[in-house]
Amino acid sequence: MKAFRAAILRFADDGTAVYEQDGLLVTGPGANGQEVVHAVGPHAAVAANHPGVPVEQLPGRIIAPGFIDLHIHFPQTDVIGSPAEGLLPWLEDYTFPHESRFADEAHAAERATFFVDELLRHGVTTALAFGTSHPESVDALLGEAQRRGMRMIAGKVLQDRHCPDGVRDQTQQSLVDTEALIARWHGRGRLGYAITPRFAPSCSEAQLRGAGELAAQYPDVWIQSHVAENLDEVAWVRQLFPAARSYLAVYQQFGLMRERAVYAHCIHLDDEDRALMHDSGAAAAVCPTSNLFLGSGFFDYAAAKRAGFRYGLASDVGGGTSFSPFHTMLAAYYAGREGRTKAGLSLSPQELWWQHTAGAAAVLGLQGVVGNLQPGCEADFVVLDPAATPLLARKTAHAASLDELLFSLVVLGDDRVIERAVIAGGA
Repeated sequence: MKAFRAAILRFADDGTAVYEQDGLLVTGPGANGQEVVHAVGPHAAVAANHPGVPVEQLPGRIIAPGFIDLHIHFPQTDVIGSPAEGLLPWLEDYTFPHESRFADEAHAAERATFFVDELLRHGVTTALAFGTSHPESVDALLGEAQRRGMRMIAGKVLQDRHCPDGVRDQTQQSLVDTEALIARWHGRGRLGYAITPRFAPSCSEAQLRGAGELAAQYPDVWIQSHVAENLDEVAWVRQLFPAARSYLAVYQQFGLMRERAVYAHCIHLDDEDRALMHDSGAAAAVCPTSNLFLGSGFFDYAAAKRAGFRYGLASDVGGGTSFSPFHTMLAAYYAGREGRTKAGLSLSPQELWWQHTAGAAAVLGLQGVVGNLQPGCEADFVVLDPAATPLLARKTAHAASLDELLFSLVVLGDDRVIERAVIAGGA
């Protein structure tokens, strides 16, 4: 076993933050050999119960749960920051041409190494990621994550229509490939598979039906897609699926609404849709930097809270503008405050952090596994430097409460705050 002495941030079951100014985190092998948290709490109390355990001293630092990104496009790393008039032109002009290159194994492998490096540099230790329509993209990403010992969930995109040659797949073969990838990767170490229809317009009814059948056959895999991101997309779905009550109802029709189903955006929903999210156990990946960048709209936090369905934060790179959880949390605060198109509210700093850690883990059905530093959790954590920049140091030095400290990091933080990301107790 080993221990780390620093200020420690973790979360209680009700989502409130627990903060030890002088804390001790003790990690060691769990029952399955995975490095887990054995004990955490005030230094004096924990140290007394663990004599002889070597302690790494981290003065002036904060240990916090590794961040979880609930929606990110691995092949769009090089698309980030591309100008476009909106979502659909952005897909046509940038995304699809870049994604077509991932049929090449060497290209996919090089991008996977950079992508995982970038996640960890920003403190993201778990991600739910899209590949491309090529199985090679998933093999590259999950293979790289496995080499790092990183918890990663990914899936091959399903899209058999309304996309160009090079990224459009064949209906039956896409389902065969999906099942083969589930067999190859799901449950292998810390890896998981997600059945991944890109979005309803990209999939024929036969492909959606096949995806739903796979979801029923493999109930412990994840499902990920997009829904109700912008009004043009909503109108297009209405034309393609005129019998469906709503965009979200399309996924319900094909058996794709259940626990472990995560839908990105969820902006243009009505209360019946939100009730469906709650009743089915599906959850939302909120992508505020992407929504601001593409002018899609604002996630309605007040309505989501009223309906009681689960949600968490995501970068949505490359529609999103940053890998940084700090940038994402700040954009979520902006989105919450917007009050012209919906009810505005102020998200507390503790809730913002929860949405990107323990709350995101609950979305994935991994509460008590990742996203927290309670005993039994896998030992994924970040070491934060609250004095990483002169302005941040000045601000955090005068923080009179935990909320002031956390909000200073949200507003002024970036990758420079992440001094180190620890994966499952390793360096």
